[in-house]
Amino acid sequence: MINILIVEDDKSLRRLMEVILKQKGYYVYLAQNGEEAIEIFEDKIINLVICDIMMPKVNGYELVKVLRSSYYDLPILMVTAKENIEDKRKAFSIGADDYMVKPIDLDEMLLRINALLRRSKIVNENKLSIGDVVINYDTLTIIKKDKIVELPKKEFYLLFKLLSYPKQIFTRGQLMEEIWGMDIESDERTVDVHIKRIREKLNDFNEFKIITVRGLGYKAEKNV
Repeated sequence: MINILIVEDDKSLRRLMEVILKQKGYYVYLAQNGEEAIEIFEDKIINLVICDIMMPKVNGYELVKVLRSSYYDLPILMVTAKENIEDKRKAFSIGADDYMVKPIDLDEMLLRINALLRRSKIVNENKLSIGDVVINYDTLTIIKKDKIVELPKKEFYLLFKLLSYPKQIFTRGQLMEEIWGMDIESDERTVDVHIKRIREKLNDFNEFKIITVRGLGYKAEKNV
């Protein structure tokens, strides 16, 4: 599931974009301004942001600066009524990846989102390559030369998520919601059990490692 955050103070446009994105299979979070968006990032995993510029409290420029300082690879699409070239130049200079001027064509917006996600490798053939290792999302396998390791779904999804964002720390709560969903009855120790199993099964794979961040959660690091 790819999570998209819409940061827009126009209620009608925010709702319209939400409906269109959900129809395409995306999971959508909503914020009316940059302040609400930052709060969402505290306990949600977001894969792409769509944000306006002119918003109360924390505007779009300020939001992009904050997000880019913490999430280097996060795709950010700015959607705004500001069409001046100086506004566009400022948006790109502070870290926006793409820019659309209102009123927008929603089909074009979807095309731009797909392009941004491809470039960020979130949906890049559903594969990750780390040295000689290929991690295939479609087959739930980790392949290294002639060695193939198959993991149960939850273990694989957990590994794939961590390796998709190397060095980024994920809390147990974030991983529970992302991998198990909001209705899971298990507690956060489930994540610890699955991490232990992954480490045991892949203990001879030196290309990457999963690191426990005490008091916070987990992160993955690549060694190649």
